[in-house]
Amino acid sequence: MSWTPQQLHDLLAKRQGWHCSLESDSLLITNEEGLEAYLAVSGEQIIVETLLFPASVVTDTAALNDTILRTHQLFPLTTVGISHIKGDDYYIAFGALSSGSKEESVQIEVETLFRNTEAFLELYQEHLQGVTS
Repeated sequence: MSWTPQQLHDLLAKRQGWHCSLESDSLLITNEEGLEAYLAVSGEQIIVETLLFPASVVTDTAALNDTILRTHQLFPLTTVGISHIKGDDYYIAFGALSSGSKEESVQIEVETLFRNTEAFLELYQEHLQGVTS
């Protein structure tokens, strides 16, 4: 079975503490802490991602990228990347799984993304403007 955005909405909207809404061809999921994740079905994959922060607030890009590369293996199922959105670069956290994945796998992927996003934001704070070590 390959998931549709509507089916994923119906599945994830059942999760207590999450609010889900269909946004064009994707699903916006907000958790109790106010973190937002976008989920989309793209061919054979389901992609779920969230914005971490704009690249423009990074004080030392090389140092942050070095930290990311040295710590990414500590965060299962989630990768950090950079996306160009409406003219600006943003650091994002994302995960991907097969569009034929089981219900439980989809839920775990989103849960893990939310959990890891909070950890990334805490870990990378020292590399952002306005934060002192």
